[in-house]
Amino acid sequence: MRTTATQQVSLIRRLRYAFDNTMSRGPAGLIIWLALVSTVLVLGLTAVILLARSDTNKSLSDILWNILYQTLTPNPVDPTSGSGLYLGAMLFSTVGSLFLVSIFIGILTNSIDGRIQNLRKGRSFVIEHGHTLILGWSSKIFGILSELVIANENQRNACIVILADMDKVEMEDAIRTKLKHTKNTRIVCRTGSPIDLTDLEIVNPQASKSIIILTPEDEDPDSQVIKTILALTNHPDRRSEPYHIVAEIRDPKHMEIAHMVGHDETQFVLARDLISRITVQTCRQSGLSVVYTELLNFEGDEIYFQEEPALVGRTFGEALLAYEDSAVIGLQYASGQLALNPPMDTHFSPGDKVIAISEDDDTVKLSNLTDLHTTPEAIRDPQPAVRRPERTLILGWNEQACQIIAELDNYVAPGSEVTLVADREEAQGQIECQGKATRNMQVTYRQGDTTDRAVLDALDISTYDHVILLCYEDHEDVHKADAITLVTLLHLRAIAERSGHHFSIVSEMLDVRNRQLAEVTRADDFIVSDMLTSLMLAQVSENRYLSEVFADLFDAEGSEIYLKPASNYVAVGDGTSGDGAQAVNFYTVVESARRHGEVAIGYRQMTYANNAARSYGVVVNPDKSARVAFTAQDRVIVLSES
Repeated sequence: MRTTATQQVSLIRRLRYAFDNTMSRGPAGLIIWLALVSTVLVLGLTAVILLARSDTNKSLSDILWNILYQTLTPNPVDPTSGSGLYLGAMLFSTVGSLFLVSIFIGILTNSIDGRIQNLRKGRSFVIEHGHTLILGWSSKIFGILSELVIANENQRNACIVILADMDKVEMEDAIRTKLKHTKNTRIVCRTGSPIDLTDLEIVNPQASKSIIILTPEDEDPDSQVIKTILALTNHPDRRSEPYHIVAEIRDPKHMEIAHMVGHDETQFVLARDLISRITVQTCRQSGLSVVYTELLNFEGDEIYFQEEPALVGRTFGEALLAYEDSAVIGLQYASGQLALNPPMDTHFSPGDKVIAISEDDDTVKLSNLTDLHTTPEAIRDPQPAVRRPERTLILGWNEQACQIIAELDNYVAPGSEVTLVADREEAQGQIECQGKATRNMQVTYRQGDTTDRAVLDALDISTYDHVILLCYEDHEDVHKADAITLVTLLHLRAIAERSGHHFSIVSEMLDVRNRQLAEVTRADDFIVSDMLTSLMLAQVSENRYLSEVFADLFDAEGSEIYLKPASNYVAVGDGTSGDGAQAVNFYTVVESARRHGEVAIGYRQMTYANNAARSYGVVVNPDKSARVAFTAQDRVIVLSES
C-alpha cells in the first residue's frame, strides 16, 4: 500500500511538474494546454456516443466532425438532430467550448497587453545613427534638451536618446510637460542603468554623435559618472574611433581619476567650479552673466570654428575687421591648439581656423568690404585704471562659498575685505580656514539669518561694493532655498533705495522659473546654477573644442571678458545732461580696442539696464556697420588680459 501511494504521489507530482514547465513558456504553453483539453473533449464525447451505440445512423467521421465543429464554433443545438445522448454530448461540447474560448480570448488579450507593456518599458534596441545620447537623469536634463532642440533646427531627422534608471513613461510625461515643442527633434527614452553593459547596448552608443553623462542626484554622484565612462570606454564591443563624451563632475578632487578613465575621449564640466568663477567675475561686472548666457545658449549668437583660406598670411588684427556680422575672438592653429585674443600681429597659416561669435556656423563669412566708414577722430585712448581695495559681502552658504572666496582673491587689490553672513554652524570653521589662504583680502564670518532685516541693517550694506547672495542648496530643497534668496533680495533692494547708494547684487538661483519672480527686485545679475551647467554641457556636446575656450574665458589667467567704460574707446556724450556724442559704427569701436590689444565683441547701453526684453542693455556681436551713440555710463564688452 505504501509503494502504491508513493507511486500515485510521484505521478501527480510529475504531471504537475510537467504542467508548470509548460505554463512557464507563457501564452504558448497555455494555448498548448487548451488545444490538448479541446482534443480530449472532442475525442471523449465521440467515444461516449460510439460506445453507447447512439445515433447508429451517423458515421464516425460525421459524429467526430459535428462534435469538433460544435466545440470550435458553439451554435444552438437542433433538438431533432439526434438521440438524447447525442444532444447531451452536443450540449456538453457547447458549454466546454464557451469555457475554452473564453480562456483563449483572455490569453490573447493578456498577451497583447503584456507585449504593449513591454514596449512601454523601453527595452527595445534603438536603431539610430548620429544621435545625441544622454545617460542619466537630473533636473538639468530639461535645459539640455531645450538647447539641443534649438541646435538641431537646421538638421534633418535629429534624434536625442535618453537612458536612465527610470520608467520610460514617466520620463516621456516629464519631457512633454517641460518641453512644449521639440520641433524636428525626436526624443527617444529607454529604461536601464547607464553602468550596465547590457543596458548600454540598447541605446546604441556605437553610432552616437556625442554622449552626455549627467550626475545623478544622490550622495555619491561622481562615482556613478566615472563608472558610466568605464562602461562606455571598456565595452568589449565598443567602436574603434574615439567617443565624444561630455560629463559633469561635482567635486574637484575627483577630476584626476576622471581624466584618467576618460582619456582624450571625454570633456569634463566641473559644475561648482564653473558657477564659482562666473559668480566672482559677474559680481565685479554688472551684466556679465547676460553675456555668458548669450554665448552659452543656442538661441542667439554662439562660438564657432571656421577655416578661412583667404585669411592665410593676414594678421589676427586684420581678421577682426574682416567680418561684418561675426566677432572674431581667437584662432585655432592647425595643430589644434587654441589662442584667445593672441597678439594682433599673429599671422594665419594654412589649416588655421578663426574662432568667432556668430549667429550660425554658415554666417561666419568675410564681408569683403574695403571702406569700413570708421570715424578716426572719435577714437579715444583709455584712461589708466586705478586699482583700489574692494569690500564684498556674501550672504548665505553652500559648499561653493570657499571656492568663491579663493577665486575672488585672484581679482581684488591688496587690502580688500570679504564678509560672509550665514546661519550654518559648519560655515565658520571653513571660512576661517579659507581666510588664512587668501593673499589680497581679509575674510570675516558673522552668524546671522540673512532674511532678517535687523541683521542686514546691522551690516551697514551701503559700505560694500559688491553683494553676492548664495542659495542654501546643501540644506534646503530648491523652492525653499530660492524663497530665502527672494526675501533677502527684497530687503537688499529696500536698503539700497533708502540709502541712495548703489551696490551690485549678484544672486544665485536654483530654478530658472524663480528668476522671473526675482526680476522685481532689480538685482544686477542672476546666476541660475543648473541652467548654466546645462548650457555648458549642451555646447560642448556639439563642439568638443568649446570646453577649452570656456575654460580660458573663465580662468583668472589669460584673456577674459570685461565690460569697460565706453569712454575708453570712443567719444561719449553726457547721458544725464542730454549732451549727445557723435554716433559711430562698431567698426570704429573694434579698431579702437584693437590698438590696445583687445577684442571688442559688444556693448551695454545702461538706459536698458533694467529692461529684460532688451537683454538688460547687452548686445553681443552687433552689426558692425550700425551706428551707436554712446554715453558716459555705457560699457564696451571686450576680450582683454586685464
